[in-house]
Amino acid sequence: MARLESSEAFTHPHQHPHAAPGCPASTAQALGPGLLVDEGEDGRPRWDNKFQYLLSCVGFAVGLGNIWRFPYLCQTYGGGAFLIPYLIALVFEGIPLFHIELAIGQRLRRGSIGVWTAISPYLGGVGLGCFTVSFLVSLYYNAVLVWVLWYFLNSFQQPLPWGTCPPNLNRTGLVEECQGSGTVSYFWYRQTLNITADIDDSGTVQWRLLLCQVASWAVVYLCISRGIETMGKAIYFTALFPYLVLTIFLVRGLTLPGATEGLIYLFTPNVQTLLNPRVWLDAATQIFFSLSLAFGGHIAFASYNPPRNNCRRDAVIIALVNSMTSLYASITIFAIMGFKATNDHGQCLDRNILSLINEFSLPEQSISRDNYPAALLRLNATQPGRVARLPLRACRLEDFLDQGISGPGLAFIVFTEAVLHMPGAPMWAMLFFGMLFTLGLSSMFGNMEGVITPLLDMGVLPRWVAKEVLTGLACLVCFLSATCFTLQSGSYWLEVFDNFAASLNLITFAFLEVVGVIYVYGMKRFCADVEWMTGRRPNLYWRVSWQVVSPLLLLGILLSYIILLAHRSPSYKAWNPQYELFPSQEEKLYPRWVQATCALLSFLPLLWVPASALAQLLAQRRQEDKQLDTGLKLQDSRDC
Repeated sequence: MARLESSEAFTHPHQHPHAAPGCPASTAQALGPGLLVDEGEDGRPRWDNKFQYLLSCVGFAVGLGNIWRFPYLCQTYGGGAFLIPYLIALVFEGIPLFHIELAIGQRLRRGSIGVWTAISPYLGGVGLGCFTVSFLVSLYYNAVLVWVLWYFLNSFQQPLPWGTCPPNLNRTGLVEECQGSGTVSYFWYRQTLNITADIDDSGTVQWRLLLCQVASWAVVYLCISRGIETMGKAIYFTALFPYLVLTIFLVRGLTLPGATEGLIYLFTPNVQTLLNPRVWLDAATQIFFSLSLAFGGHIAFASYNPPRNNCRRDAVIIALVNSMTSLYASITIFAIMGFKATNDHGQCLDRNILSLINEFSLPEQSISRDNYPAALLRLNATQPGRVARLPLRACRLEDFLDQGISGPGLAFIVFTEAVLHMPGAPMWAMLFFGMLFTLGLSSMFGNMEGVITPLLDMGVLPRWVAKEVLTGLACLVCFLSATCFTLQSGSYWLEVFDNFAASLNLITFAFLEVVGVIYVYGMKRFCADVEWMTGRRPNLYWRVSWQVVSPLLLLGILLSYIILLAHRSPSYKAWNPQYELFPSQEEKLYPRWVQATCALLSFLPLLWVPASALAQLLAQRRQEDKQLDTGLKLQDSRDC
């Protein structure tokens, strides 16, 4: 196990190790000895090649949100018009902050805790907070992989198990809940989650999900057991396989009926939506979370780079690849969604046509989908009373295209239903869920690196203990902590963690990152270090973004998010077969104890910042008092 033995700082090769020009002595002391450790001198592991590093960063950044969050936002906020605020946020928020993370990780060659302690001992809490968030996110992110793995294993069947309703207990008919909700929803809520009707009712552990969780964490451990040595090999498959599957789905999707309608609907711009402030907030938060900023994973990855690597170019390349992947995934998803909407629209017309034929005793095939509107208009003009009594639905293709959904619902309900209507459905299901698993696995590498690298740098275990042992212990703790997500109420808890554990904390830490590097460490020193690493001094765009635009954007996002959080009702949607509007989900308020848990998750990682600063202040005071006492004793002895 290679560890960083010396304490580097953002200094130049010929600069005195204990001071920097134009920098107060206290800051130089806070940064430690500051000895420049050049390439090959610190014994830290290194990437095999540049492509391996770029793939690891892309794999960490490109995650499930690119597949099921970005397309939904494009659809919701005016199609192509959403790209305007998205690109602005990318240029002035995403890329500048991403560059900072790669630069400080590469220059200081440590994990998040070591980096921020080196910049200033009073900012050590930022590193601890990032470490805590990475741990919490790893718990529920892997729970999603458990669901994906369960669906992947169930895809090796013909017909697919979510395509039909199972028989009831006495074999006299089909399960009533399935008939009322639909086969896909029933398989998700009852046969996969076996969900309770209330978060207060924890239910029992679902052993099939627990076994999938064992398998999922075992795969994660095998891939990261020896750090970048094993992860670097696995990333070639986990990062590239999703692009192959997306391309296969895109080619197949474009040949399906309705694909064109789906793409037209996705990219038809509605500029009026840009007047909605929520559009700009969602665009800014999407680029923030899509790049996986403030987790500490990118800092850890960059710490294994050569000190002279061009981190500026890396930041731009990875950010652009991430955004282009989101766009590419949107085209693929909405080609398939257009097919599903067209299929649902046709089924809706068929039901209405059947009702008309039965009511008016018309010959079969007398009404087609194409002449249905004219036939309905004619019958409504001649016999309006009889037509009014029929249970006819308004079948508009736009309404089916409007049925946007994001998150797990897109993968486990909407897309899963679309796959049912595709020829060779099991093969497409295997490809889709295999893609999601590898996509999530790449992101898990970054999450766990944000946990394990700081532990290694802090020397939690003796140096003679192999890295595989520490990695195994970390994965075991995560596995045991995540067991709550295999309960029948597990999906409710995953929603709690997803909504409250990361968002507020990460935005705050990102703001502190910019302020810490640019205003505590200093813009001039940081720019000089970037020049030393890349060979070019940051131009006006970078300096203005770091010093003004990015901090203001992040502060605006933080305040807006707090206001949104304060006005949002602390509620969740429960799956309750006894609900009078079933299969619609019943909205319920969180119990008080769950609300307290939400508050704890929102603020616990943030508490590291003041707690660490206070501990450092008290330690410094004790040191000063000790030095003062020593000085007085020496003075007394001289007087004697």
